[in-house]
Amino acid sequence: MVLRKRLHVRMAVFSGTVFRCHGGVFSGARPGGFGMAACCVRKAAFVMEAGRESRIMKQSSLIPGSRSGRGCVRLCVAAAGALLVASGAVSGVARADDSVDHGWTPTGNVTVVARFPQVQASGIARLPDGRIVLSLPVSAQRHGGPVLAVWTGSGLVPFPSAGAQGRMISPLGMTVDGNGQLWLLDEGARAGSKARQKPALLHIDPKANRIVRRYALGEPALLPDSHVNDVRVDLTHGEAGTAYISDTSQTTHPALVVVDLASGRARRILAETVSVSPVPGLVMEADGRLGRYDPEHPTVAQGGVDGVALSADSSRLYWSPLSSRRLYSAPTAVLSDPAASEAAIEAAVKDEGEVGIMDGMATAPDGSLYLTDIERHAVVRRAQDGALSVVAQDPRLIAPDSLAFDGDSLLLTVGQWSRLPVFHDGRDMQERPYVMVRIAPLTPAARGQ
Repeated sequence: MVLRKRLHVRMAVFSGTVFRCHGGVFSGARPGGFGMAACCVRKAAFVMEAGRESRIMKQSSLIPGSRSGRGCVRLCVAAAGALLVASGAVSGVARADDSVDHGWTPTGNVTVVARFPQVQASGIARLPDGRIVLSLPVSAQRHGGPVLAVWTGSGLVPFPSAGAQGRMISPLGMTVDGNGQLWLLDEGARAGSKARQKPALLHIDPKANRIVRRYALGEPALLPDSHVNDVRVDLTHGEAGTAYISDTSQTTHPALVVVDLASGRARRILAETVSVSPVPGLVMEADGRLGRYDPEHPTVAQGGVDGVALSADSSRLYWSPLSSRRLYSAPTAVLSDPAASEAAIEAAVKDEGEVGIMDGMATAPDGSLYLTDIERHAVVRRAQDGALSVVAQDPRLIAPDSLAFDGDSLLLTVGQWSRLPVFHDGRDMQERPYVMVRIAPLTPAARGQ
């Protein structure tokens, strides 16, 4: 370390001997006394850090017979060093009472409830009868099990049936509407396949355990580089309801897609506008690595609009791009209106402020939003007034993905997306098994008290 700051010269008198001390004042009965050493402790710590003892002190040339300045400095530093070591100030050894950032301390309310050796769960939904449904996509890497399954607590059972697995390709985001019906997004692509992707929205009746309808999604609502990600269904607009889908995009063309569930007609809105797009040059931390948004050479998971959520009364839709820290919303009355112009839709969008790098989100009965936070390895609660608080934080939440309320707790799937080979020059950095966790209670104990 090279010091470039000019230090002030002050005067100090010790037993009739005058010294110039740069940046400090000596005090004590005589040179080398404890008082002098105490001053040296303060200054020598600075000196030893900087490695510049020759610039700290020199003896005044006006005092005949005085000790050489360099020798005095060495004495000063030696005495101070002994005191610093004795006090533990420069020992380099961590002590139990050393203060740390309390955000590094797990909240203690995260429990691993399932481990999956070969499959990475992504979407999650709780059915009205209590069953927990997981999507097990194959778009990033293939596996031999079901692509949609019920987690029984001890294993995975194909859902809605074993026979229905062949009617799905790569399920991802899902949601349960106000009537208890399950809506599922199918990416329509398998890892390594060169076949044209066939994205779709599926309506599944949990009571009958069958696929009711498949809504094929294509141009002009989707583009060849589209990546359908998450979905929410609003039953307050449209004859049979309206679905809102996030198109994260595999490249640089994100948008929201609105589907009228009665007619099946899909519209692409807000395409490539600020609220759905990655922030240029954004730097995010994932798994201890910093990565700058780069559409040509990605080093971490990145993209446009990702998680979506409806307000408790379905009057607003919330969303956030993956490569952004901001949350946006708009009235569903405007988004669902096929007559609304693009300008009117864009004017209705509200910037809700910064929340963090998030993936999935869930709406609580009280209207608050629960958001995953990739950089903090956490789940965050956003109250209706916009106030943010940490619900859970744990290093095992590598890339918190999707959320579902289960009674007074939250179930959370945990991804390892930024460890995929595509971000590491072909090297697979994933550490199996993959996990699913339960968060309870939802108000953690205060940390650091």
